[in-house]
Parts: sequence; structure tokens; C-alpha cells
Amino acid sequence: MKADRRKLFQGPWEFREAALIVILLNAAGFAIQFALGGSGITMPVWPMNAITLTILGGLILTTGLSYRNNRLVAWLGGIPLGLSLILTLAALSFIGGMVPQESGSNPTAIRLGLHSIFSSWPFALVVALFLINLGLSLSWKLVPFRLKNLQFILFHAGFWIALSCGIFGSSDLQRLVVPVEEGQANSRGYIMKSRTAQELPFSVYLHDFSIEEYPPQLMLYDPKNDRLVMNSSQAIPEVRTGATAEWKGIGVKVIEFIPSGLPGKDGIPVPVEPATGIPFAKVSISGAAGEGETWLSTGGPMLKPGAVDLDGLFLFMVPGSPKSFRSAVTLSDENGNETIADLEVNKPVNFKGWKIYQMGYDEQSGKFSTLSLLEVIRDPWLPAVYLGFFMMLAANTLFFWNGIKKSGASS
Repeated sequence: MKADRRKLFQGPWEFREAALIVILLNAAGFAIQFALGGSGITMPVWPMNAITLTILGGLILTTGLSYRNNRLVAWLGGIPLGLSLILTLAALSFIGGMVPQESGSNPTAIRLGLHSIFSSWPFALVVALFLINLGLSLSWKLVPFRLKNLQFILFHAGFWIALSCGIFGSSDLQRLVVPVEEGQANSRGYIMKSRTAQELPFSVYLHDFSIEEYPPQLMLYDPKNDRLVMNSSQAIPEVRTGATAEWKGIGVKVIEFIPSGLPGKDGIPVPVEPATGIPFAKVSISGAAGEGETWLSTGGPMLKPGAVDLDGLFLFMVPGSPKSFRSAVTLSDENGNETIADLEVNKPVNFKGWKIYQMGYDEQSGKFSTLSLLEVIRDPWLPAVYLGFFMMLAANTLFFWNGIKKSGASS
């Protein structure tokens, strides 16, 4: 006897209905985005974002507890819709990772929001429905509470908190660039995209900015062909005492290397403090172009680089790339609270809810830069996002612990 095939949208709804509704939701989102000329969602800022999120969470919890036996509510919080939404979020995130964000030249792609996918209408609608799905399934495990549901509650509640706070809190994220000159203070930052100035609740005084460089490098330049002549190893030799290099019959050996020096009275370089000197190297040259010894330098604000003409080829020395750079600063607020800190790359300092990072400097001046570029970031919702992640981690730990106990009991 042939079984009757369930028609589309004939209860109970399953994966076919879930997939179709999610597809239609995405299509509606892209249509809205296109109709608005590519304008996406603008999230409210504090306190409206917190109020909106609280109301949304309360409505989901109330609906889940009051209408848990309703077919539509049961389907909205069910697994088929949840899996369909997860796959859709993964697809949209893939687009966001593959398509350049915040920049694009294709008008259609811009109007569809492909270059701003995480603030687009389709992404917002899918996230909103996923929060409803996740919240409804969570409410049914919360009331009545049973200890055996703790792992489910921790994971789903943590996921809901991390996702919702990350989305709703994104509008409160502040990321500014603060330029500071040595011997000066600055309490104004600039938004990188718009270069709009914004006052900070604290000031940064720069005592000193310093750069540590890798050793300089020897290079041979061919001006006729406008290219560097590479040696057989295709490597650019670093300058150290005793180092050697060879290019097509031209041999160079570093006899003496002064990491930081200045010309003395007789013109011969002498060592000085790193803050004022430049690298010098005494090299011996042999080969078809002749033999001899000479001094090379990388040059600086008051000195031209030293170079040697070898039958139309120029041997010169370039500064090494930055190894590290740091700023000695004092951070102070209007209440007189101060913090003295040394800022380095990837070693931020916390002050009054802000994270201060060493970002850059005046690259044209190199090691003689007196300008330090700092990045200051404030993300007040980050602790809530971390709380969600730790709850998910606790759920996974509990899952493995229960699995170990069951394995021990069965054996």
C-alpha cells in the first residue's frame, strides 16, 4: 500500500518548511537592502540597545513559557528551523569572509549589501530569528528546572548571551587613533574611517618614543635597469662585523660595524647614543670593479646615505626593519588619576575602561620619529560576550565529564 506523502506546510512542519522560510527571509532581506540603496541596519546605542535586548529576551521567555504547546511556537523553537538558520548564518559569514568588506566597486553588490554583510538586512533578520529560536528552546529547559538539563541550559544560554551582546553591543564599540608628540599631551582621538575628532575622558602624555631595529642590510642597485642585483642565494645580507656578500664577481666584507655612530672630527665615524646616531659599516670591496675600503651609512635627518659606485652599480646600506617600538607615557584623567606605562605592540594597557595599544609612528622619520600613534578601544559589552563563551565552555566541560562518568559506570 502506497503511503501518502505529506504536502508542503501540512503539519507538523519540518525541514522543508524551515529551509523554504529561511530562503524567503533572506530574499526579503536582500530586497529591502536593495530598495534602500545598500543602507543596512543601524544599531541603537546605550541605553536603547540594552533596553531593546532586555525587552526581546523577556518577550521570548514569556512566549516560550506561555505558548509552549502552540504548534507555531513549538516549530519556531524547534531543531529544523535552528539548523536551517545555523547553515544560513554560516553561508552569510562565508560571504563576509570572501567578499571585501567596507570597500567595493560593483554597484549591484554594494546595493545588495555584500560589502557590508554583517550590518545588512538579511544578516539582521536571520540573527533575529535565530535568537528567537535559541531563546524559545532555552525557555522550555529552564522551567521547570531539572539538573539533568544544566549542560543544555549553560550552552544555549551562553550562546544566546554571546551572540546577542556581540550584535547589540557593536554600536557602543569605540576605536580611535591618538597621535602624540614627544613632550606633549593629547586628549583627542580620531575615528579612522571618517577622521572625525572625538574627546577622550583622559589624556596621554608622551615622555619618549623609541625604536629597536634589526641590523641594516647591504644592497647592490643597477640604475640602468632600475632593479636590485641579487646574489646567488637570493637573500639580502645583513650587516655585522665579519659578514660577507658577493654579487657577480663583486666581493664585500664588513670589517667594522657601528650600530649607532656619527662622523668624528676627522670624518671617521665614532659610536654615540642610539637616540642620536645612525648605523655605519666599514667594508672592503674586491673584484673587477677594483679593490679598497670605505664607510657606508644608512643616512639620517642631517646626513645623506653613504654609497659606492662600482662601475655603474651602487653599493649601499639600508636601515633594518623595526624590531620593536615603544612609548613611555603617562595616562591621566580629570580627577587626577594617573598611570605610568610603557606601551608596546600587542601589549596593551587598561585605563578607565579603555585599552591603549601601541599602533605606529612616523615611518618617514624612522628611528628618529618623535610621533607615536596609539589606538584606544572601549568595548563595554565585551565582558558579557566573554561570560557567554565561558558558559559554553562550562557546558562542554560538563558534557565530557558526564561522558567519562557513563563510560566508567558501564565498564
